[in-house]
Amino acid sequence: MSTLQQVAFRAGCSIATASRVLNHNGPVSDEMVRRVRRAAAELGYRASGRAVNFARRRPAIGVLIPSITNPVFAASLSSIQHRALHAGHSVLIAQSNYDPAQEADAVASLLHQRPTGLILTVCDPERSLALSSALPPTVLLNNLPTARFPAAVTPDNFGAGRELTEHLLDQGHSRILFISGHFGASDRARLRYLGHVKAMEAVGHAPFAAVQIPFIDSFEQLDLGDDILRLKPTAIIASNDLLALGVMGSLRRQGFSVPHDISVAGFDGIAIGRLMDPPLTTVEMPDATMGAAAASLLLDMAENAAPTRHLIVPYRLRPGGTVRNLNVVS
Repeated sequence: MSTLQQVAFRAGCSIATASRVLNHNGPVSDEMVRRVRRAAAELGYRASGRAVNFARRRPAIGVLIPSITNPVFAASLSSIQHRALHAGHSVLIAQSNYDPAQEADAVASLLHQRPTGLILTVCDPERSLALSSALPPTVLLNNLPTARFPAAVTPDNFGAGRELTEHLLDQGHSRILFISGHFGASDRARLRYLGHVKAMEAVGHAPFAAVQIPFIDSFEQLDLGDDILRLKPTAIIASNDLLALGVMGSLRRQGFSVPHDISVAGFDGIAIGRLMDPPLTTVEMPDATMGAAAASLLLDMAENAAPTRHLIVPYRLRPGGTVRNLNVVS
């Protein structure tokens, strides 16, 4: 087993300096932090003074997600756990229920366990109270980076919203309604809507205001009757696939056929959408890939003092049978 003295020798510093770096208990230059952490990682050294002796307890990564029941976050979480376990870490999980107030409490609970670092999906990184205090190495997942937290793994949600809308426009739709959870609970949904607005305005169509509903309400009870009568959309874009399924259920309860009467599309590419008849038109996000990338980036930052990075992962438009081509006369 490697010793602190060996780490200090390899890093070219004193034992006291190596101890300050590994136990986070004193001022050290960024360059020295990188050298000591790299030496410790190469030697397989673990500082025994952190939280609980690592001989008895594995180091852990803290993960915050909005919902453990949404398949999108479940896929990311599974790949995070796989990557963490491969690196000898366990995973601590918390959820915010799309509530900014719960985020801060959830992160505080994770910090109590003194994790190696954090992977966070927050409602809005620019306003999140969870990001207002000092944190260990942190990677934002699905959120855009901020000045304080520049490490992030994200798809281009704005571009995805624009591309999906362009697809509907190409199919002859101009009255497109965007339905979403509250934008204050998801910057992903807000960016997708802004991309939708951009695409509509680019061809001279005035976009409808988004219909915003709580993310955590039961979508089985979704009632769109008033919005359909008032706006008469030919197509509806939901801010995620679970909501798209709820929209389709609501339309069918009101006697509408999908896609003959009203087309429906979503975002995420969850498996159940592919199993539907007809398959859901959606923008597929590589959630498992994003989770693995976030875990790898965090471990590299925490263990090797690697520089922070913003990784943009590609999405893919997946046309399905829930969007009707109005250009084709039936």
